[in-house]
Amino acid sequence: MPCRGSLESPRLKPGIQELLEAVRDGRLDVSEGMERLRSWPFRDLGHTHLDTHREHRCGQPEVVYGAGKTPQQILEIASAVLEHHDRLLVTRASPEAARVVAMEIPHARFDEIARTITVEPEGGVEERGLVLVVCAGTSDLPVAREAAITARMCGARVETLNDVGVAGIHRLLAHTTRLQSAEALVVVAGMEGALPSVVGGLVDAPVIAVPTSVGYGASFGGVAALLAMLNSCASGIAVVNIDNGFGAGYMAARINARATKEKR
Repeated sequence: MPCRGSLESPRLKPGIQELLEAVRDGRLDVSEGMERLRSWPFRDLGHTHLDTHREHRCGQPEVVYGAGKTPQQILEIASAVLEHHDRLLVTRASPEAARVVAMEIPHARFDEIARTITVEPEGGVEERGLVLVVCAGTSDLPVAREAAITARMCGARVETLNDVGVAGIHRLLAHTTRLQSAEALVVVAGMEGALPSVVGGLVDAPVIAVPTSVGYGASFGGVAALLAMLNSCASGIAVVNIDNGFGAGYMAARINARATKEKR
């Protein structure tokens, strides 16, 4: 049921402060306010306990991990997220899940490369600072794209450098000035995983290294790249798990937000 006054949207539920102010000002009666609070701090969907307070604690709404969930479960979770928040990010979503979600949420967008489903706030995402996502090879693009979309949905301005791996290092060095302008960098590489070490030696910003499972047999599904990044001789590099573009993008966005806040 839509609430009265300025809280008239049936899709968005107010945050705690907005809800209390609405009750105080008479725009929402006490019984309606109590009903809203029943779903806080989590919403029980039967198959899922949706954390509705994550944005208040961590600055970003709950992100939905799509792998292993049915399309109907993803739709139910996505709909619930949008009742409480102005944006949605689903990672590792299947095309089938994207089709089911789009039938009920027409403004949802599916990125086939990153396998993400997104819904942006009205007016778009506020983008600030700069997170640069650097990708060693075209085969690493799905992970790099996941990182880029995640960082942008978390409020970062995002740029990308694709196919600049160490096998042709002149491709990377041509962008040195651009590399040095970022508040945080996500560097994605498979094979021997050398690219983050090179980038780490060129910049003064934090580098989040992402090993991918791209490579021949002795890469062991990304383990070789993971170990190379963990043993990097360059300073200022942190490493996330194999193929974890989401984790890298989220961390880069947090670093970027702190950096831009300090500059303001």
